[in-house]
Amino acid sequence: MKNPKNTHKIFIYTALPCEAKPLVKYFDLKKNAGIEPFAVYFNHDICLTVTGLGKSAMAAAVAYTQALFASVEHPVIVNTGIAGHKDHAVGSLFLIDKIIDIDSQKNYYPPLVFTPPCPTGAIQTASRPQLGYDLPNLCDMEASAFYETATRFTSGELILCLKVISDNRLSPAENIQPKQVSALIAEHILTIEALLAHATGLAEQITTLMPIQFKQLLQHYHFTASERMKLNNQLTRWDALTHKPIPDFDETRLHKGKDLLNWLDQLIDKTEFNL
Repeated sequence: MKNPKNTHKIFIYTALPCEAKPLVKYFDLKKNAGIEPFAVYFNHDICLTVTGLGKSAMAAAVAYTQALFASVEHPVIVNTGIAGHKDHAVGSLFLIDKIIDIDSQKNYYPPLVFTPPCPTGAIQTASRPQLGYDLPNLCDMEASAFYETATRFTSGELILCLKVISDNRLSPAENIQPKQVSALIAEHILTIEALLAHATGLAEQITTLMPIQFKQLLQHYHFTASERMKLNNQLTRWDALTHKPIPDFDETRLHKGKDLLNWLDQLIDKTEFNL
């Protein structure tokens, strides 16, 4: 099968085929037989990739899929899958608002600029399964790699990490069966669909409002390739937080593109918003 036209607005990544199965069915996704490294499914708007377990597999799949298929300016990038927790009930859905990489000790904070239709929570990602059920947060093996890689391709506001509890102290991981995982994901399909719709609307708003100011700043300042991407992400985040253009600033104080980026960082950090 030839690659479909790159019109996808939403990219979903699951580690396991059983996590993908209910999404493939509900959104009527078709497998792309021409893709070898990963199983990829698609319709007009959605591209779903089954990555395999672990951080390296997730990072490789996100980078590969985005490079091969992404063409819209602000794609929505989503990780949907299972996670363990010591106490949370099996089947509970959480939108992740903090990611802790146990191996590197790096922390990531997916920005939430709307009130989600489900609880939020922190997750700890490790290279090996955490089967002691003694950690305070959700646990998985992919979230940190997913988020770190996804931020290279879109704004943080358009990156969602959704986890369904599959195991806890009373129902440990060795009891998990693929059919059970598919059923747990399927129970939350409508909530997942609502989150995708909200993120897609935000992406369309950002795409419509931001480019003029982005182009104007490129005419006044020199930016390296990485600085252009950072500027793009900063303007996207500012628009998501305020729905306004950035305020006027003193160009005599901001001589270089790097000066402008530092000023934008400070401006965004001081901006308050309510979930």
